[in-house]
Amino acid sequence: MWDPRTYLRYGDERSRPFHDLLARVGAEHPRAVVDLGCGPGTLTATLAARWPGSRVTGLDSSAEMIARAAAEGGPVTYAAGDVRDWRPEPDVDVLVGNAVLQWVPEHRDLLRRWAHTLPAGAWMAFQVPGNFDAPSHRLLRSVAAQDRWRDALAGKLREAPVDEPVGYTTLLTDAGCAVDAWETTYVHLLPAAGTDHPVLAWMEGTALRPVRAALDTAGWAAFRAELGVRLAQAYPVRQGQVHFPFRRIFMVARTGARAEENS
Repeated sequence: MWDPRTYLRYGDERSRPFHDLLARVGAEHPRAVVDLGCGPGTLTATLAARWPGSRVTGLDSSAEMIARAAAEGGPVTYAAGDVRDWRPEPDVDVLVGNAVLQWVPEHRDLLRRWAHTLPAGAWMAFQVPGNFDAPSHRLLRSVAAQDRWRDALAGKLREAPVDEPVGYTTLLTDAGCAVDAWETTYVHLLPAAGTDHPVLAWMEGTALRPVRAALDTAGWAAFRAELGVRLAQAYPVRQGQVHFPFRRIFMVARTGARAEENS
């Protein structure tokens, strides 16, 4: 279960990649805009502000997130659903997915399908975390592999759930798209306030969700304490802050654009 309050704990840091991604989308008057994995709707609302004449829809698999988004009101329509089941309507000119595809093992097939089914000239914009080899995730997998938790967490944590930028570029250009792909490493300065290590608090909003769901209360408390100790060693506090590098992978594609260029 997603907790909107936990997810929004570092809202400013989590929103910056979204805005950097959308800055590369050149759509001027899209008929319909869809935000897959919209979460609590905070960023989806900015799409409606950018394109006030468009029909904007947010989709998320979490009922808790959709309830939070819908409570904010505004001109966006929100719906609960799985991105794997989503099918574009003929007027969808912009498709956005911010930090959602890493949760979907078959997302490469989805990208290929969307590239072929969206109207020609539509924009696809996606961002995924590329930090699965960072100390935070290596430590997470190391603790999960301990005897105490190995069985309960088997299959819950994937080592490399996303591709490199060139992999996505190849996939989308093969599907006839013009592609702009890049990566950025943000160095987040997380304040060391309270009893929890800030990287542990960050991970509770995303990467630790499958662990929390699989363990009972006592097991979760023990796992969390063990991981917290290791994270504190890997990410020391400096002048009241923790320097938390976070690599992200971006891709913006224009459907059918390569075919048009070659015609």
